[in-house]
Amino acid sequence: DLAHVMEEMFVLTQKGKFKIQSTDIDLLLKSSDLLAELQNGNIVGWIAERTQASKELTTEITSRLQGREAAKPKPAAPPTVSTAPDQLTTFTTQENPSPNEFGQAVVATLTRDPQTTQAVSPPTPPPAAPRSDDPAKDQIVKISAQSLTRLLSLAGESLVEARWLQPFSTSLLKLRKHLDHLADVVDDVCRGMEHLPIGNRSRDSAFDARERLLTSRGALAERIEEFESHARRSDDLNSRLYREVIASRMRPFSDVTLGWSRMARDVARLLGKKVKVVIEGEDTDVDRDILEKLDAPLGHILRNAIDHGMEMPEERIALGKPETGTIRVTARHHAGTLNISISEDGRGIDLERLRKKVVEKKLITQDMASRLSDIELLDFLFVPNFSTKDTVNEISGRGVGLDVVQAMVQNVGGTIRIVTKLGEGTTFELQLPITLSVVRAVLVKIAGDPFALPLNRTDRLLRLPPSHLRTLEGKPHFEADGRHIGLVPGHQIFDLPPSESNQEEICILLISDRTHQYGILVDNFLGEQDLVVRPLDYRLGKVQNLSAAAILEDGSPVLIVDIDDMMRSVSQLVHDGKLRHQRQSGPKAAQRTKKILVVDDSAIVREAERQLLLGRGYDVDLAVDGVDGWNAVRSGQYDLVVSDIDMPRMTGLEFVSAIRSDPRVQNIPVVIVSYRDRDEDRIRGLEVGANYYLTKSSFHDGRFLDAIEELIGGPTG
Repeated sequence: DLAHVMEEMFVLTQKGKFKIQSTDIDLLLKSSDLLAELQNGNIVGWIAERTQASKELTTEITSRLQGREAAKPKPAAPPTVSTAPDQLTTFTTQENPSPNEFGQAVVATLTRDPQTTQAVSPPTPPPAAPRSDDPAKDQIVKISAQSLTRLLSLAGESLVEARWLQPFSTSLLKLRKHLDHLADVVDDVCRGMEHLPIGNRSRDSAFDARERLLTSRGALAERIEEFESHARRSDDLNSRLYREVIASRMRPFSDVTLGWSRMARDVARLLGKKVKVVIEGEDTDVDRDILEKLDAPLGHILRNAIDHGMEMPEERIALGKPETGTIRVTARHHAGTLNISISEDGRGIDLERLRKKVVEKKLITQDMASRLSDIELLDFLFVPNFSTKDTVNEISGRGVGLDVVQAMVQNVGGTIRIVTKLGEGTTFELQLPITLSVVRAVLVKIAGDPFALPLNRTDRLLRLPPSHLRTLEGKPHFEADGRHIGLVPGHQIFDLPPSESNQEEICILLISDRTHQYGILVDNFLGEQDLVVRPLDYRLGKVQNLSAAAILEDGSPVLIVDIDDMMRSVSQLVHDGKLRHQRQSGPKAAQRTKKILVVDDSAIVREAERQLLLGRGYDVDLAVDGVDGWNAVRSGQYDLVVSDIDMPRMTGLEFVSAIRSDPRVQNIPVVIVSYRDRDEDRIRGLEVGANYYLTKSSFHDGRFLDAIEELIGGPTG
């Protein structure tokens, strides 16, 4: 009965006899939720518990249909089972869909409807469903992710092996050339023997050798032609196989947007707002591994946009805006990356209010806050437990969410940035790899070995004469686009011996993050190539500056560079010269400056701690997260480590535990400095091995520096 009256409302709306309104959609959604409970298969329990609710909803929908139809010249018959035989006949003649299938169809229809308070125009009839024997109809087959990954690896190997045939064909052509030369020599010998006084046997042997050689030449030419044809077919076949396997890992972006309109509608009505969601690029292909990671982060940004960004309807009208706010989600491919933007036309972010909020929470001082750029200030929105709201509700205000979004983006090798304008709205822009299985890479040679850098993280390739290099403050620089850019030899980053080069031009690779850009000096550029990503053996742990490996078309291995790791290494080399440590000897070694490693994923906090320690006279190295800090601890010599807790890739607690479990570095004192000030957090930090647990407020009252001096003494010794 409930499904039937819902169907009646849809049919009358489609025919233009009923104008569906926002309250009607609320009722339909409630009904579809009730019907969706049938999917668990417990029909008897559903009837026992939901019959009364179903009857109430059926009565409510019926009364609305009758009430609004009564004003029409020709009222429709009451929407009951007995008075609508045509509807039932139409329904039962189409292969008798089960209630479960009908409920799923209703749910799918409702969750795709955008939020609106206006009347819905009659939609065009949907196309007929394909017949079950239609060969064009896609068939779904379940396969494990591990099997698909292995299939992709085998397809990549097959492609490499197929391309090896071409060099083999080239070697056969060289062999034919040698045979041609040998045939010419034998011809000359045979012509010379005709005038020599030798026996018939020798002359016959020479002529027989010439005939056999000609036969071999002809057979070789035929086989080369056949082999080249086979090589071309094999290469084409393996290329198509490889592309199909890659395509099998891709899913449309719409897979993650299902239900967003419904979710946005529910949140907006809970908050008393009016919002519609517009999604563009739903057919954009995305790797299933990335798609699975996008659901929760993008959903959080969507809820934040409604709660934080959208004004109340009366406020929007007063500002001259439409009563209903718009959230626009766009997905597209650009330059080998997946670009996703979520923008809303709400109030925007008040940067001055954000600046005051940062100071109120004692994250930085007033003086430092006044010098922050807009980009640096917006970075605080990604700090754990930070929220701009003064009150907490079930939607937001707890400071949990955007830090998870940033961690997800960083884990897949992407970037995220916020663009906002007060009074006009805010946009979140995510740049992600299209797939984690295949990467389009720039191949370069460093110290005689090939390395691959993801194309989407590479800015430019430059060839410059050596005369364009300059030395500023003792460090090499060059000029590009009117800016002085620091230059770092690639072999120093990977701790490799320098290679000799006699080239008249130097090859420079430009890489950057959100705030810095550097040039990497390489031996040569080897071109671009799509590479199948092969993870490094887990027993190696996180290898500094490297993320994975791959196989080139000629079958040789290549290492794929971790750009974020490389940026940190380059930054240390350019600014601090810390990649190569020159140990002092003699009396001066006894008076060396003590070295402290600061590990924090917030650039502002790292700089604040660095300035405090440098001002006291200590030597300071920086690491941007737990993995970076763990690499630094194992490769350097530090007197003390300062670490945050909430960091991507490896938390501070995991980082401290790793230090305490390694006999080589387990005696290094560790100070945890965190925003968390709960007793349970403090106890947990000390349990894993920290010597001190301080909050960020310790920067202001001197406890931070006092703890450092208590553990390792003054800056020299």
